[in-house]
Amino acid sequence: MTKKVRKAGITGVGYYVPKNILTNYDLEEMLETSDKWIKSRTGIEERRIADDNEATSDLAFKAAKKALSDAELDAEDLDLILVATMTPDMLFPATACLLQDRLNATEAAAFDLEAACSGFAYGLSVASQFIASRAYDNILVIGAETISKILDWNNRNTCILFGDGAGAAVVQPVESGGILGSILGADGSDSDLLKMPAGGSKRPVSQKTIENDLHYLEMDGNAVFKFAVRIVAKAALQVLKELGLTAEDIDFFIPHQANIRIIDAAAKRLNLNEQEVFINLDKYGNTSAASIPIALAEAVQADKIDKGDKILFVGFGAGLTWGANVIEWSY
Repeated sequence: MTKKVRKAGITGVGYYVPKNILTNYDLEEMLETSDKWIKSRTGIEERRIADDNEATSDLAFKAAKKALSDAELDAEDLDLILVATMTPDMLFPATACLLQDRLNATEAAAFDLEAACSGFAYGLSVASQFIASRAYDNILVIGAETISKILDWNNRNTCILFGDGAGAAVVQPVESGGILGSILGADGSDSDLLKMPAGGSKRPVSQKTIENDLHYLEMDGNAVFKFAVRIVAKAALQVLKELGLTAEDIDFFIPHQANIRIIDAAAKRLNLNEQEVFINLDKYGNTSAASIPIALAEAVQADKIDKGDKILFVGFGAGLTWGANVIEWSY
């Protein structure tokens, strides 16, 4: 007998951001920039910065504990831990394995997923497939980043944009609603637009790569901006079309928090009002894979989401990658 495909839904959320706040006024003391310029161009007012001794796994651990508590689930009951990050503690082992040990989730498989700022959207899609196929019952999906550690703090074009943080979601079988559908995409032909050139097998660490500052994030800001403005609305409309929905069916939109102008352009294209779009970019900046789950956890905490609401997530980032999910809130 063919087993019925199960619905997968988010049953618990949590987030953590470091205590250190770096404001635009602080950046004025470090760089040739201004609070007014940063806010007008990006919408960012401040961002959180991890301590020197805080790694990505430390942020992920604190977010994970909150999500497990929210879902009323013990770590020992987890079947899988999936960490979406582009700033792992180290190249190997996976940050997810370090987190598994710290949580004492002894029954869980664990792996990292690298799709940059699209990581959480990718992770939700992967988790939903494991639930649907009945391979696993209890999955922890985390987006966590310490991007401050790969920024050139003398480069005002990049260091003003990013912050550190982690967001987590427990994904389990649900009777109704849940993750209705996802679409994922990539365009590797534009991989040079956003990258960290050295540190991998193509350009291993050497005195030369260090001297040439090749271990910092590099970005063609204008090109990435143009890509993002186009892809956010396109990905949103694509996933809605595949589900037989329209933007009018969406109760809440949680986009990747990269730039207020990108978010505003997408909201306008989807004809969504301010109350239907969640924005915390001003407080945290771009936290990459952590962006959407942090925003989701804050929205839930603020009682902005009700059971039965249809929520749209859209992420985009290095790769270039993009992903969108539609969820019917089920708790």
